[in-house]
Amino acid sequence: MADPAAFIAANTRLQPVPHAPEISLHLADEVTPIWRLTEEELGELGLPPPFWAFAWAGGQALARYLLDQPHEVAGRRVLDFAAGSGLVGIAAVKAGAASVLCADIDPFCAAAVAANAAANVVALDFTADDLLDAPPPDVDVICAGDVCYERPMTERVLAWLAQANANGARVLIGDPGRTYFPRDGLTFLAEYRVPTTRELEDQEVKRSAVWAL
Repeated sequence: MADPAAFIAANTRLQPVPHAPEISLHLADEVTPIWRLTEEELGELGLPPPFWAFAWAGGQALARYLLDQPHEVAGRRVLDFAAGSGLVGIAAVKAGAASVLCADIDPFCAAAVAANAAANVVALDFTADDLLDAPPPDVDVICAGDVCYERPMTERVLAWLAQANANGARVLIGDPGRTYFPRDGLTFLAEYRVPTTRELEDQEVKRSAVWAL
């Protein structure tokens, strides 16, 4: 991949996040074109969707919650796990987090997070390491938006998040009712009606909730 930043600039536009308009992101308007272009850019077929190019409902809910409840992250070290666009990390900074590390293994995410951080005049750290291969890092809060869309990944992520929680981290999860999202062992915190699009979801307004592990 020659220049991911140029690819993002050419195939997205800066626009406010529907449920957190205080934040603007470089987003795509349609899934299929940018998905096809991503596969062409990387020379590989059958890739997962470019999650970094959209403000998913679970992430929007979690970002809104942090902006409305800044005490959750103010002065704390935060990990935005599976960060995608960096939406939740940006919200955490705006809510007063002491530091935010965005983590994602998608090869475009470092450039997407950097572009979105610059657009919102915030500082974010980034790692492309697969954090699930190691013990959870030493942070105060872990935020995970929309991570329960596949069964094997959900089981792996939740086990890792439970380990983090046992180590003392506060774990916040945003989810729009994905099939594999379990409610057992979770504390309900808030629910929102998040504007989205049928390009991404089965409804134009998705009921999305925030939970604590």
